[in-house]
Amino acid sequence: MTEARDLTEPPDQEKVPAESSQQAGVVADGPAQAIVSSEAPDRGWAAWSVVVGGWCAMFVSVGWNNAAGVFQTIYEKDFLQSYSPSAIGWIISLQTFFMFVSAPFTGKAFDSYGPRWIIAIGSFLQVLGVMMMSLSTQYWHFILAQSICTGIGGGAIFFAASNSIATWFKNNRALALGIASAGSATGGVIIPIMVNHIYDDIGFGWALRVVGFVFLGLLTITNVLLKSRLTHVVKKPHPKDFMEPLQEPPFLFLTAACFFFAMAVYQPGTFIALNAQREGIPDHISNYLLSILNASSVIGRVVVGWVADRAGRFNTMIITTFLSALFVLAAWIPAHSTAPFIVFAVLVGFTNGAYVALTSSLVAQISDIKKIGTRNGTNWFMYGIGALIGTPIAGALIQRDSGGYLYMQIFAGLSMFMSGCLFVGSRYVQIGLAWKWI
Repeated sequence: MTEARDLTEPPDQEKVPAESSQQAGVVADGPAQAIVSSEAPDRGWAAWSVVVGGWCAMFVSVGWNNAAGVFQTIYEKDFLQSYSPSAIGWIISLQTFFMFVSAPFTGKAFDSYGPRWIIAIGSFLQVLGVMMMSLSTQYWHFILAQSICTGIGGGAIFFAASNSIATWFKNNRALALGIASAGSATGGVIIPIMVNHIYDDIGFGWALRVVGFVFLGLLTITNVLLKSRLTHVVKKPHPKDFMEPLQEPPFLFLTAACFFFAMAVYQPGTFIALNAQREGIPDHISNYLLSILNASSVIGRVVVGWVADRAGRFNTMIITTFLSALFVLAAWIPAHSTAPFIVFAVLVGFTNGAYVALTSSLVAQISDIKKIGTRNGTNWFMYGIGALIGTPIAGALIQRDSGGYLYMQIFAGLSMFMSGCLFVGSRYVQIGLAWKWI
């Protein structure tokens, strides 16, 4: 049970469980070993440099994932015209699936070894996958390069970064993760613009190569700065390690909420440009809607992270999740002209960004920090299953609607609403209906 407290009461200081005095405070991962307190410092260069490294990591991992909608548009128009939107959606869904389904493995590896080798391997796979995409021309090429290679690589980078940041912060954890995850939203802004402009000027191949070189530079910074605060003790993995958290009602409800949100969260970014073009909005506007959505997400992740540390992370997640459902059902469905589409992109970008900023901090709040990798792994694995089926279902609904987007929009909105209800369930089994910081 998570202890509840009044909104005016600051969070307690975190005590990291230690099996020995050495485990309580030695950073054993990376060249810059140091003795630290058993309490998360929440401040200082050592902690905030990890956030900087995490920002770069998020740009090239989740940011790349957030930009996937630009490839749905390119593939449908040029490379894979003979394939249905649902079939093309599998490329993006599999990318997301491989990214998050790797969470149990990278999480357990993090708990045992720390982030260093996970980041190195992920960096190699991410850059390799992007470069190989530049040479791809057929459906199975994109599956191998984009879905599998960048999916696994991005997952290793993302989980090593988010788990590392969680070890350095307690009271400001949501803010720190929000700032780092703003890198993913920034990537979601810049990557589609970069790809569209270079693609129009010198072609798809060079657009991807430029992205690959940008990733290489950012990942160099990540490999230098990212480190864990904990001593990592090698433990033999066992399947029960990943199943045990699901026996806890707060964690079970949280994981179910993440599953339903994953089915919906990518639909606005994936289909907003295509939907706008169907409504007659010109390409020079519709192609920037994804970037507008992600730009709003940058603000949402930081602002909501700051609010969550003060008003309660579960409280904040519940509010923003229900708002996401409202915006999809009440703002996206009636959108038929330029202004409503832009308004919707801004609104849903803000609230969806809050989800990414808060998820890992919610897991950490109800977990032993020494098991953060494993427990994040269980949660994000279920998220990956939801993401895997979400976009193909959306594509099938678009086909069923004769190319319209209403069925898909209803599906996305109701999935987000169900997610909000399950977040309420997680909070309820912890403290009931009391208005407390949680």
